[in-house]
Amino acid sequence: MGESVEVVRGTLEMLVLKTLSRGEALHGFEVLRWIRDTTEGALVIEEGALYPALHRMERRGWLKAEWGVSEKGRRAKYYRITAAGRAELAREEARWTRYLRAWEQIAVAVRP
Repeated sequence: MGESVEVVRGTLEMLVLKTLSRGEALHGFEVLRWIRDTTEGALVIEEGALYPALHRMERRGWLKAEWGVSEKGRRAKYYRITAAGRAELAREEARWTRYLRAWEQIAVAVRP
């Protein structure tokens, strides 16, 4: 496992939407853990950034939340992606694909 990197500004919502697009309802800590584990610790998101983002996405209609009980027996809010959230994710993924293609073109052009 390598050193963690800072999450690129403006990508937190896309990371959360992609995580929830797997279809499973997750509470906030599970979202954090899944991203951290899947990236082998390269992306570590702080709780202080995640929860405002979850609430913001819920207000925008990208997520739907329901209260439930966590694996530790505590009350937790579980999030699912909505159709509007899937549409937003598709837009963001298309934008990032264009950005990465442009970066690859620059990287190839500047190779030593």
